[in-house]
Amino acid sequence: MSSPIEKLVGPTLLRGKTEVPTAEALAGKKIVMIYFSAHWCPPCRGYTPQLASTYSSSTKLDEVEIIFVSSDQDQAAFDGYHGEMPWLALPYSDRAAKDKLSELYGVRGIPTLVVLNADGTVVTTGGRGKESTWLGGGGGGGGDSSGGGNTGSGCVIL
Repeated sequence: MSSPIEKLVGPTLLRGKTEVPTAEALAGKKIVMIYFSAHWCPPCRGYTPQLASTYSSSTKLDEVEIIFVSSDQDQAAFDGYHGEMPWLALPYSDRAAKDKLSELYGVRGIPTLVVLNADGTVVTTGGRGKESTWLGGGGGGGGDSSGGGNTGSGCVIL
């Protein structure tokens, strides 16, 4: 039986260039963060390294995972950008799932970090800059402090 998160993102995710079963990748996770971003977006390019640093130094990776959902314009841009990230990604080819997730969480701008409980309930759609709340470590990732995740410095997506 699939988990609520698996129903949202599909049966497989990418770890690097390798497809992994979503159920296996998220086994035991209490928190799943959905990271909407794109290589072409300057605020994303600034925030991603901060998020990656917090993630990489986290002592809670047995409980927390991030899934990158790309707004890049092609597979090559996705491949290059995801290559800079230490976490999972929704396969670029699954544009239908990307669109569904963006609509479900009201994503109108990037970067946006949506935080979910393992049962798929929303903790916040404004996790940007507050990731250390769930990942541990020092201050946030330096994102906006508005709490909206879709406000402040960001790129508009249509």
